[in-house]
Amino acid sequence: MNANVSLVRTNYFPTMVFQHDIGNHGDLNNSLLTSIYNERERDRSGVNKSNTPQLGSWHSHTGLHKSPAYAELLTHVNSVTSLMSRELGYANDYTLKVTTMWSIINPPGNGNRAHIHPGCIWSGVYYVQAPEGAGEIEFVDPRTALLMNQPKYIAKKKRPRDCWTKVNYKPMAGRMLIFPSWLYHGVDPNMAKESGQKADRVIMSFNISQVKRAEA
Repeated sequence: MNANVSLVRTNYFPTMVFQHDIGNHGDLNNSLLTSIYNERERDRSGVNKSNTPQLGSWHSHTGLHKSPAYAELLTHVNSVTSLMSRELGYANDYTLKVTTMWSIINPPGNGNRAHIHPGCIWSGVYYVQAPEGAGEIEFVDPRTALLMNQPKYIAKKKRPRDCWTKVNYKPMAGRMLIFPSWLYHGVDPNMAKESGQKADRVIMSFNISQVKRAEA
């Protein structure tokens, strides 16, 4: 290589995914599990979104953020979004606010179809129960042009992260992910081998909008 050749690389337009792991989440998650399964008993039909109800997946209504049963989780979400607002330089007279929140129970064999969340800025997922093999969440490169005409890479060598076209996160109880609402994502089928409800993949999910502080 010619030593006189200079090369400057500048990365623009990143796709950000924030991760926060809640320590000592056992009591919180046990309380959430009780509330979520009770909610399913009250509303067996649930709603049909990206889930697969024909295979046994259950999706709650989207107003759980208004229930005291989920207030502790909401406190954790608000702490994370406050940090995000400061890090990203958001206007001080605005705040990030959870505007919808719901739960999903995916028994073995169930996943979630790829989708986006219109009408908000950020979306998130919190893993309440995630047995081994419960199904990873997958985010897909939003730049369609790169998916249509991909360059060739060295075989069996890991690409630089900037050249990935998808990324997967393994679900872990106590983990929260927050990502742009326009980012396509789906969930692999639950392949857990546990017995009964312990095999369920149980999550809380939410949407976040930016609102005037007087409206928060």
